[in-house]
Amino acid sequence: MSEMRNYSQNRPVPVSPRYLKGTSVKIGGTFLAATGAVFGLTSVIFLIITLIGSVITAFDVVSGLIIGIFAVAFISFAVMTYVGVDMVRTVGRFRQYVSVLRDREFCDIKEIASATGRDVRKVLKDVKKMITKGWFCQGHLDEKESCLMVSEHAWNQYTALMEDMKQRKAEEQAAQKKMREEYDRLSPEVQKIVQAGDEYVRRIKAANDAIPGEVISAKISRMELLVDRIFDRVEQNPDSVNDMRRMMDYYLPTTMKLLEAYEELDAQPVQGENIISSKKEIEDTIDTLNIAFEKLLDSLFQDTAWDVSSDISVLHTMLAQEGLTEDGLKK
Repeated sequence: MSEMRNYSQNRPVPVSPRYLKGTSVKIGGTFLAATGAVFGLTSVIFLIITLIGSVITAFDVVSGLIIGIFAVAFISFAVMTYVGVDMVRTVGRFRQYVSVLRDREFCDIKEIASATGRDVRKVLKDVKKMITKGWFCQGHLDEKESCLMVSEHAWNQYTALMEDMKQRKAEEQAAQKKMREEYDRLSPEVQKIVQAGDEYVRRIKAANDAIPGEVISAKISRMELLVDRIFDRVEQNPDSVNDMRRMMDYYLPTTMKLLEAYEELDAQPVQGENIISSKKEIEDTIDTLNIAFEKLLDSLFQDTAWDVSSDISVLHTMLAQEGLTEDGLKK
């Protein structure tokens, strides 16, 4: 029994096929096409003979019935021939699509269309039909119907990714809704300052994108982050809006003038002594402003720091009174 168990455990797990070979479909299509062509041609011959006979002799009900039978037979066999030829051609296209996929688990529909020289819409129609018929044994299309997946592994990865994206989108929407609700609760004065701050952040970022230097770009990026955090803090704690007067009235407008001046100087084709000196002076001033913005951001958390210190002090006092501190336990 143990030997049988070991043998069964060591056997390779069968791999599910991804494609049908299509041989039986091709044989069936060939048979339909050949049968339809032979009997269709025979029906045409008899139909012609009957028509000629009817013209020579008097046309009667029997002749009309025979002509009708042969006409119906011809149409039926013609349809059979068309279906058979279509089956053979479809199998041929299916094998072309498989050859484009090779060993891959997924492929773009446009790539298949380009490799086979067919229209994208026709390829997509083919692929849908082949998935429905089970020719792609594990075939699936993505939501946009732009990618063909031919393995359950690829499909499971895709569905897991889409589920994760939907969850993230739902979380982002919930966060945005919460932010909008918090924003709506702000006073008109605070809302105006926050909007102005967001506009300054946008302009600082635009200036940074326009200035190519790595050193100055790093400094402006730091400034963008600090200004953005400052106005986020104002939105979280509207009582700190009074601390923003000087920044709104002077610091930020002056900052923008300096950045615009730097952008203009940096764009000059010839960098003379005066331009280089002015750019260096602006860079040093940006460093000074960043230090000032860091201190302003830190000061906006002063109330929070006081609250934390007060809570910690009360906590230590209560623990000591209960004899739960290290000194209290010793006593």
